[in-house]
Amino acid sequence: MNDVLVGIILATLGAGTPLVFAALGELITEKSGVLNLGVEGMMLVGAVCGFAVAADTGSLWLGVVTAMTAGAFMALLFGVLTLTFQANQVAAGLALTIFGVGLSAYIGLEYTSVALTGLQAVHIPLLSSMPLIGPTIFSLDPLMYLSFVLLAAISYFLYRSKAGLLLRAIGESPRSAHSIGYPVIRIRYLAVLFGGGMAGLGGAYLALVYTPLWVEGMTAGRGWISLALVVFATWRPARVILGAYLFGGVTILQLHVQGLGIDLPAQLLSSLPYIATIVVLVLISRDINTIRLNSPASIGKTFHPGA
Repeated sequence: MNDVLVGIILATLGAGTPLVFAALGELITEKSGVLNLGVEGMMLVGAVCGFAVAADTGSLWLGVVTAMTAGAFMALLFGVLTLTFQANQVAAGLALTIFGVGLSAYIGLEYTSVALTGLQAVHIPLLSSMPLIGPTIFSLDPLMYLSFVLLAAISYFLYRSKAGLLLRAIGESPRSAHSIGYPVIRIRYLAVLFGGGMAGLGGAYLALVYTPLWVEGMTAGRGWISLALVVFATWRPARVILGAYLFGGVTILQLHVQGLGIDLPAQLLSSLPYIATIVVLVLISRDINTIRLNSPASIGKTFHPGA
C-alpha cells in the first residue's frame, strides 16, 4: 500500500513541477504589470531546444540551460513588441504562442524518434530510507528540488526585499514609480525575461525529466494552465505550487481511473484536469474583492515614459 501511495505522490509532483516553473515565472511577469499569454509557446521552444542540445551533446544540464535561454529569448521578442514598440500585450502574447508552436515543430522534426535517459532522482543518504516520507521528499530529481528553492526565493523576493517591493509598486502604478526616478521599462524587461526563462525551464522538465523525449505539442496546454494558476493563486507564490500539484493530482487520477477499467470515454478522462481547472477558476472568480485586492492594477496596460 505504501508503495502505491508513494508512486501516486511522486507522479503528482512530477506532473505538477513544469507548471510550478512556468506559473512562478508568469507570476513575476504579471507582478510587474505585464501580461504575457505566450507561455505555451515559450515552454515548447524551451523544451525542443533543451532536448536538441542534450541529445547532440549528451549533457542534460547544458540542455536545461539552453531551454531557459531559449525561453528568455522568446520573452525578449515579446518584450520588444510590447515594452519598446507598445504593441497590445494580449495580441503579442497570442502571436508568441502561435509562433512558438510552429517553431518548435520545425526544430523538432529530426528529434521525434530520439529518446534520452533523463535526469535521475537524487537520494539523500539516510533520509531517503525513511518510510513514506523518504521516497517522497528526499528522493526527488534535482529540478524538483530546484522548484522548492525557487518558491522560497520568489516569496522572499516579493515580500521581504526592496527589489520585490519596487516590482510590485511598478505593477500597481508605473507612472508613480517613473515619476520618482525608477526605470520602469528596464525592470519590466527583467521580469519578462525571468518569466520566459522559467517557462523554458518548465519545458525542459517535460522534455528531459518527465518524458524524457520530444513530441510535437508535448506541453498539451500546460502553458495555458500555468496562466490560469496565477489567477487561481490570486498572485501568491505558495498558492501557485498548491494549484500546480492539484492539477498534477487530477492528471494522475485520470490515469488510475483508466487503469481500473472504469467504463468512461478516454477523451473525457483526459479532459478532467482541464475541467477541474475551469471549475476552480469559476469558483474563485466569484470572489471579486480578493481578485481586485491581489491583482496588479496596471496588468496588461501599456506604459510609455514619455507619454
